[in-house]
Amino acid sequence: MINSNQNGHCKGENMTHLVKELRNSTGMTQKSFSDMYGIPLSTLRKWEQGETSPAPYVINFLTKLIPEYNGSLKKMQDSNGHVYYYNEIKRTVLDAKGNEIIIQEDLGEIKEQNLILYLEELFDSFYGIQDKFNRDCRFDKEDDIIWTRFISSSL
Repeated sequence: MINSNQNGHCKGENMTHLVKELRNSTGMTQKSFSDMYGIPLSTLRKWEQGETSPAPYVINFLTKLIPEYNGSLKKMQDSNGHVYYYNEIKRTVLDAKGNEIIIQEDLGEIKEQNLILYLEELFDSFYGIQDKFNRDCRFDKEDDIIWTRFISSSL
């Protein structure tokens, strides 16, 4: 867990370990983490190897972004170890990586066992759509093609 002083700022001697701890809590690779949070990969590597240290505000900012460290979220975990979070105020659900999906329903009275199944299905669908989007974008970069939407007319 992250150590901080009375003002909520992280202590300097812990910075190097905290970055790696934060990244590990997401289950992301260095590349994925650097892409997700806009940190140059070389900078992240230097932080994790102790060559340089991030400014305290960077650590504090990351702790607010990474669900595992955001104390205002309700944490739920399924039997496979997948972790999900519910932000009641924003009406959003998040996965451990910080992917956030807006929901319309109040989840307060949903049975937690069922909710975990619903969240697993929601995020599985999200990852599938995300993968398709990424494949389409890669395909578009490789081939000279213009897509059009086919609209059928029913007369």
